[in-house]
Amino acid sequence: MYSLIRKALFLTDPETAHSLALESLRLGHSIGATDMLCKTRSQPVTVMGLQFPNPVGMAAGMDKNGDYIDALGSVGFGFIEVGTVTPRPQAGNPRPRVFRLAQANAMINRLGFNNKGVDHLVRQAQKRKFKGILGINIGKNADTPIEKAVEDYLVCLEKVYPCADYITINVSSPNTRGLRDLQAAGQLNDLLEAINARRQQLAHEHAKRVPLVVKVAPDLEDGQIAEIAAVVAANEFDGLIATNTTTSRAAVKGLRHAGESGGLSGAPVRDQANHVLAAFRAALPVEIALIGTGGITRGEDAAEKIRLGAALVQFYTGFVYRGPDLVTGSLKAIAAAQAQA
Repeated sequence: MYSLIRKALFLTDPETAHSLALESLRLGHSIGATDMLCKTRSQPVTVMGLQFPNPVGMAAGMDKNGDYIDALGSVGFGFIEVGTVTPRPQAGNPRPRVFRLAQANAMINRLGFNNKGVDHLVRQAQKRKFKGILGINIGKNADTPIEKAVEDYLVCLEKVYPCADYITINVSSPNTRGLRDLQAAGQLNDLLEAINARRQQLAHEHAKRVPLVVKVAPDLEDGQIAEIAAVVAANEFDGLIATNTTTSRAAVKGLRHAGESGGLSGAPVRDQANHVLAAFRAALPVEIALIGTGGITRGEDAAEKIRLGAALVQFYTGFVYRGPDLVTGSLKAIAAAQAQA
């Protein structure tokens, strides 16, 4: 069924198709259609002190504003990550800013954190009926100087803290000028130290400790991975997401749209994302959880990330190409791999 829907959606430009797909999903959920299609089984897992209904999640970017939490949850995800959200609403980069590379099961985007602002997202999160885990991904506004980025992250942290199950610090999008500079060890330490200190205060105020996660790029050298791992561990973060999109075009050279600027996602990022995932698993203490994302287009891809050390997996582009079947397929492949281990 989804293959037919995808053919229709792919007749429109990617960003319009994105909106149409989400609105269709919301409609399907409202009449109970998505619940009938959901074939996932319970595969509970405890990660970062949280009980996940299953280890397969929707990555940030699909639902930037928390407008579709319940609809996305109805197709079987164990967790949904919304955002990236910024303190103030912003339009993002000029259109066109999303491009399909269908031959490679890939996409390029340079959206630039387009979102309705953190206050809107919090209102949506507070209304959710989804029983799974909700992660909220936070970032900085494009016009905030990089030296003041911590102020934006702290604003978002304070506002989302009461309604988030975990919070992701996004320092790895290639589409906000200078953002990836925050992955440098010194700047990253200053940022995570300030965030963790504020988390300790918020934990006391709200009588709950919300796990913190940092999301990194796939375009990291092994030395950078070691430095980032040390900073993450020193600042008592609970998890790390490996990885965001890549600026490399080596895997899609010669394809239409390959020359567009932005982050490449989908199947071509899989190998590099897996390399970074495995390197972080070797570099981080075992108690720091890894969430594997990047390049999952088949159930076997999800199972491979678990084998490499991820406790959870998530995807976005793969869902665009495969639809809800990718959730079911990933859960089956993970269960089968774990049964054989």
